[in-house]
Amino acid sequence: MQVSERVVLVTGGARRLGAAIVRQLHARGLSIVLHYRSSADEAECLRAELESARPGSVSLIRADILSEDAPRVLIYEALSRFGRLDMLVNNASTFYPTPLQEATVGQWDDLLGTNLRAPFFLSRSAAPHLAAHGGAIVNLVDIHAGRPLKDYPIYSIAKAGLAMLTQSLARELAPEVRVNGVAPGAILWPEAGADPAERERVLAQIPLHRTGSPEDIARATTFLLLDAPYVTGQILAVDGGRSTVL
Repeated sequence: MQVSERVVLVTGGARRLGAAIVRQLHARGLSIVLHYRSSADEAECLRAELESARPGSVSLIRADILSEDAPRVLIYEALSRFGRLDMLVNNASTFYPTPLQEATVGQWDDLLGTNLRAPFFLSRSAAPHLAAHGGAIVNLVDIHAGRPLKDYPIYSIAKAGLAMLTQSLARELAPEVRVNGVAPGAILWPEAGADPAERERVLAQIPLHRTGSPEDIARATTFLLLDAPYVTGQILAVDGGRSTVL
């Protein structure tokens, strides 16, 4: 099958890492179902950019991935627009601190919901369609799935669960569907900003002594989806070596 015949659904694909992944996969010839929740302007701009190169290759779908109906809505968009679904990138995520004594039930539900529950149910719903075409899933995990980030216990727990989900699905969905993960390190600083001293501390821990780029994550995701037919159940750290010293 030609790559240009394949369709990928990317959650949270309008901006930041998601947008880089979408651009990279589109450049490889895939048609894109681009999910977003609130970034409508960014999603429309990205679609216009990509469709200027290949008209009709991008479909936008707005949805709250915490909705029970979200998997059906997202998959229906892929099937109704392109007639198939070959690949899934579970990229959508929430990230914010939840110090132990201040964490709330609402924060627990939000962080576990977006980072773990939503990928589980979306992957389950997508699995029959992916299996029909020998498809693949990539989950965006985090290097802190294995080493907790201080003051982010709920987020760290959620990403640890996503790492195990990746390995579990690799067994559950084999041999028809491959499932892997990418674990970013210091790629983009939080949108709220980071204390300069904290940035210096993080950079000092990275063997390569620099941050990565969204394109580094996009290339790793593309490799696992398109260029690694004998790889499943693996989580690739793209972190400049930081996980070796955490």
